[in-house]
Amino acid sequence: MALEICVKAAVGAPHVIGDCPFSQRVLLTLEEKKLSYKLHLINVSDKPQWFLKISPEGKVPVVKFDDKWVPDSDVIVGILEEKYPEPSLVTPPEFASVGSKIFPSFVKFLKSKDSNDGSEQALLEELKALEEHLKAHGPFIAGEKIIAVELSLAPKLYHLEVALGHFKKWTVPENLPYVHNYMELLFSRESFQKTKATTEHVIAGWEPKVNA
Repeated sequence: MALEICVKAAVGAPHVIGDCPFSQRVLLTLEEKKLSYKLHLINVSDKPQWFLKISPEGKVPVVKFDDKWVPDSDVIVGILEEKYPEPSLVTPPEFASVGSKIFPSFVKFLKSKDSNDGSEQALLEELKALEEHLKAHGPFIAGEKIIAVELSLAPKLYHLEVALGHFKKWTVPENLPYVHNYMELLFSRESFQKTKATTEHVIAGWEPKVNA
């Protein structure tokens, strides 16, 4: 039986997957585990009543397990791993925090109005740490096969590439070849192509935050 999932719809395009990296993380997990699912796209600026009944805080993603709607991508991914252990996406504990500071560093740099505030340098440090890790363990975080931690990281790296490219004309430096190769491997996966937001919707999603 197909699992039901509610994710963010694109702004101005109610029938297209939106720019929520946490929603995409869950969709990637479903795709990588080859699970069938029914998608409900939610207009987060005008949430339908039925959705607010199942998710009173109005948060996405939410997935229905045994007649109960469960929020929070961390929790959802944990339940999916437990209920559907094959193929395993379990992240070895020692790799659980790899890349975890990239997203907050990216957001800080994206919103920065002061080129001397160290936010670009902080992001570069995080990307260099990922480079060193991939150099030692790659091509993925734990070697040859994809694991849960990168299904969380992949949408965030995509947002980083799209938003920084658009708003700051900034790209990941060429002297990080392992990171470049890693992003290429992730973004070219069928599961990623099927679940990603368009670049236009990613840009539109960040626009109000950048200009705040």
